Amino acid sequence: MTVRIAILDDYLQVSRDLAPWHTLPSDFNLKVFSEPFASEAEAAEKLQPFEILVAMRERTRFPESLLTQLPNLRLLVTTGMRNLSIDMDCARQQGVTVCGTRMLGYPTAELTWALILGLVRNLPAEYQAMQSGGWHVGLGLGLKDKTLGVFGLGKLGSQVAKIGLAFGMHVIAWSENLTEERCVEVSVERVGRAELFRESDVLSIHVVLSERTRGAVGQQELSWMKPSALLVNTSRGPIIQEPALLDALENQRIAGVGIDVYDQEPLPADHPLRSVPNALLTGHCGYVTRENFQQAYGDAVEGMLAWHSGNPVRVLNPITG
Repeated sequence: MTVRIAILDDYLQVSRDLAPWHTLPSDFNLKVFSEPFASEAEAAEKLQPFEILVAMRERTRFPESLLTQLPNLRLLVTTGMRNLSIDMDCARQQGVTVCGTRMLGYPTAELTWALILGLVRNLPAEYQAMQSGGWHVGLGLGLKDKTLGVFGLGKLGSQVAKIGLAFGMHVIAWSENLTEERCVEVSVERVGRAELFRESDVLSIHVVLSERTRGAVGQQELSWMKPSALLVNTSRGPIIQEPALLDALENQRIAGVGIDVYDQEPLPADHPLRSVPNALLTGHCGYVTRENFQQAYGDAVEGMLAWHSGNPVRVLNPITG
């Protein structure tokens, strides 16, 4: 009996080259989708035949309304070990095992610093000047002795903080449950919420999206920031209230922003953020590295083989009770 597998949202069409799919049983039939689905209805129609789906992070959402339209689905592999876009309880009720994969812990921190350095040294404008036959067009900023604010000092936030220290920056941090002990461990200063926004020359966001953090950065927080300050978000788009951010940028109440994540992804072609001159934008590629995809897709193959043998690994929705 053929087992039908769909790899979803392979935007770069690289999945087939980055994992040992040939080690799957001969009756496993693989299909790759390289474009996002236009709607939930299209996703339901296209995915209805498949027993196994491999989801790339949160690119395709799996709420109850979609899962109940996929009667053949038995295994859903998500890259990463957390995916809030999957209704885990519904998947369990539908008899769908959800498994995760390991992912590397450093690529997003590296992109965070690419955005910071791109902003402080005006790299988009300098690149355009050189491409058009010109020379340097702006006055960059140095990082030494500037203040880096880190909103969330977990695994990613602490990596970003340590690089800031290496640049000779004064690093401060805040999040709701951040302890003094954690700050001492990372060698940064713990400050209050308002102080984080008021003192930072560069403020970088590194908290998980939850009901508590959704919309955590809005008009009030942006008004606390220096007009010369830069804001960077490589976590999740809805942590920042998008209308408030657009207003602050358009009225130059902050100097600029580096963003990799958005409320709607992929970002619509006519989205107003695309035309804001003081916004350095990337398309949710913090985790998009060859090494990370090799890890994730390799684990996906391992996960399918383990599930097929009756011993699934890295299960995210175990049956309890």
